[in-house]
Amino acid sequence: MSEFVMERATLADLPAMMTLYAHARQFMAEQGNPGQWGDSYPDEAQLTEDIESGGAWLCRENGALLAAFYFAPGPDEDYAVIRDGSWMGEERPYWVIHRVASYGGKGAAAWCLDWCWQRCDNLRIDTHRDNLPMQRLLEKCGFGLRGVVSCRHGGERLAYQKLR
Repeated sequence: MSEFVMERATLADLPAMMTLYAHARQFMAEQGNPGQWGDSYPDEAQLTEDIESGGAWLCRENGALLAAFYFAPGPDEDYAVIRDGSWMGEERPYWVIHRVASYGGKGAAAWCLDWCWQRCDNLRIDTHRDNLPMQRLLEKCGFGLRGVVSCRHGGERLAYQKLR
């Protein structure tokens, strides 16, 4: 029986990550969400920065890449101002999850969110209004909608949090 394995991404993983994110952008466009990442986000420079900071993580099964995401301690400037709601436990440190992408079908994205939750007790994440699959996943994984944030990469996002 196979199981998921989590590892930090390295620069050698960059080509496989670029392919995964291209797949994710295509999936989002097919699901009615072409605007969240457009045609090129995250680009090679962003992923390189994620890797070099130690925040890029990969989920594999039997060596095959299933999912990738960014996971790091806050604060995150995108979350400094929230509208139409508020963060819970604002005085507490939090971690952020960004750029979640998966090939789907095996529960890898949910497993990644749970893996993050096992490592901290205050998580923040955001997604586009049109990203209904991610909104459903976040709600299924126990995240609550907290309001709206503006992203430095463009546009507003629905802000979610999970707090113990």
